Parts: sequence; C-alpha cells; structure tokens
Amino acid sequence: MTELHNFIDGLPKAELHLHIEGTLEPDMMFALAERNRVVLPYASVEEVQAAYSFSNLQEFLNLYYQGAQVLITEQDFYDLTVAYLKRARADNVIHTEIFFDPQAHTVRGINFDTVVNGIARAMDDAERDLGISSELILCFLRHLSEEEALETFSIALRHREKIIGFGLDSSEKGHPPAKFQQVFSLAKDEGFRIVAHAGEEGPPDYVFEALDLLKVDRIDHGNRALEDAALIERLAHEAMPLTVCPLSNLSLAVVKDLADHPLRRMLDAGLMATLNSDDPAYFGGYVNQNYKAMQSALNLTRDELALLARNSFEASFISEGRKAKLMARLDGYLAQA
Repeated sequence: MTELHNFIDGLPKAELHLHIEGTLEPDMMFALAERNRVVLPYASVEEVQAAYSFSNLQEFLNLYYQGAQVLITEQDFYDLTVAYLKRARADNVIHTEIFFDPQAHTVRGINFDTVVNGIARAMDDAERDLGISSELILCFLRHLSEEEALETFSIALRHREKIIGFGLDSSEKGHPPAKFQQVFSLAKDEGFRIVAHAGEEGPPDYVFEALDLLKVDRIDHGNRALEDAALIERLAHEAMPLTVCPLSNLSLAVVKDLADHPLRRMLDAGLMATLNSDDPAYFGGYVNQNYKAMQSALNLTRDELALLARNSFEASFISEGRKAKLMARLDGYLAQA
C-alpha cells in the first residue's frame, strides 16, 4: 500500500471538480475575517473544524456560504486561489479546472469583476511561477432562479476570455437541470463548455436532463447514474466523463463507507471516471488524499490509478496540443515509476 501511495504522490494528474470557495481553510478564514473586520460565529480555528460535520449537502452549503462572507476584495480571491494552486501543485496536479460561484458574492454586494479578476490573476501567476495550467468555470447556483442565472451570464460575457465554461451547482434536490435549459443553451451557442452537477443527491433523471437538455460535456459526480442500466450504457458509449469526489461523498453521507463507493462499478463498466476533491477544506482531503483513500478502500491497482490520471487529462478542456504534452508527462512517469 505504501508503495502505491508513493506512486500516487508522483503521479501527474488534473483536477476537474474543485470549488475555489471550498478551499477556504479555517486559518485563512480567520485571517481574512480579521483583515476585513468580519465577525465570525466561531471563537477559534478548532471550533470551525468541529463544525465540519455534515449529514447532507444542505448542511454543508449553509456553512460554505457563511465562510464565503470573508471574501471581499480582489486580493482575497487572489490569495485564496494561489493557496489552492500551491497545494494542488504539491499533489502533482499539473492542470486544474476551477469552479467559482459569483452569485454567492454578488448577492452580498461584491462586484463580479472583483471576484473574477482576483481568481484569474492568481491563475496567470501560478502558470508562470508553478507551471500549473488552469481554466475557470462559472457555476450558476441552482437554488436561485434562471432569471438570476441569465443576469449573471450577461455580466460574465464581459470576461469571456477568462472563462472556459459554465456549470451548475448548489442544492440539487428540487432543482433539476431542466430549470436552466435556456441559459445553458445560450452558453453553448456562445461556444462555452458545459458541465453540471447531477446524480449526487438527485435521481438518474437529472443526469439524463443534463445530457439531453443542457448538452453537457461532463457530468459532475454522477454517482446515481449507476441506478439505471440504460444510462450506464449511454455514458460508456459516449465516453462521458464523470468528475467523482469520494471524500466529499463520504462527508455528505452520499455513501456510508468508501468501500461501498461506486467508483469500482464505474471503472468496471468502462466509464470515464476521474478523481477530484470538490471542497477539500471542508471534506478533509485534497486530490492525493482522494486517490489514496480510494486505493485503500477498493484495492485499486497501479494500472487503475494510472487510468484515473489519464482520464483526468482526457476529460479536460485544454487544447489538444497541451493535452498531448500532459499525456506525455504521464507516460514518462509511468515508464520510470
């Protein structure tokens, strides 16, 4: 096991399901709260960590949005993003596609430009200084209306050079992908890539809607797709990527034990699964911790770990030239490891 865990440490990989607001570690939360004179309902870092115990997605989201209150200035978003990118690079992530939730900030009176400019500047600096490439995906909050999503989309078009795609996150139950068909149709027409959270807590029907109505390029999570045999066959046939987040699933009680996680069934069914950390500050694990946890829980082999890394590059939205270079780095590592 130790040998395979060392193999994971050196394995070049991409991360495709990561909410930048979900990388807000308790110590940074307190530092930003002090910098911005925000009063937190916690007396210490330890008290915040003790609150990171969830029984469902909504309990997590309540704390997630509360933590985001400390993010106010462009420098805050820059510092948050740089901290994540340094941590990801330490896990040998050489490409990442970052989600951000501008509506969680604009509703608080934070200017859209403040959010996107801080994140994008950090991404540019990290590519220069750390050698990690990245793309930015704007996620609409599905518990809000499509009208609000359309307003956000209109503003986002002013920054289209910074944004590669649009996604859908937040509370899944009761907010099907069909609710946002119009805004995603517009985004598709404008040439953006499309992703959506589906099948985490929502039913397989939500995955079908994401495919048929939103015309997604990737499914985020997708666990419950395995409840429908026809859907499994379709996902395999279309080589539709799934951005799987095991430690997130465990923390939110989507699975009770990692030994029961559907990743094994996904791989056996020939699905293009990838491993990601989702909201690592809240769920106790960045990318390598997710790889190691699943290797231990499912007894993943070296070849299966390599396949997950290869899938992460294959499912990414980078150019074919950049993808070929990343695949070559992976192949070089596998030849020597």
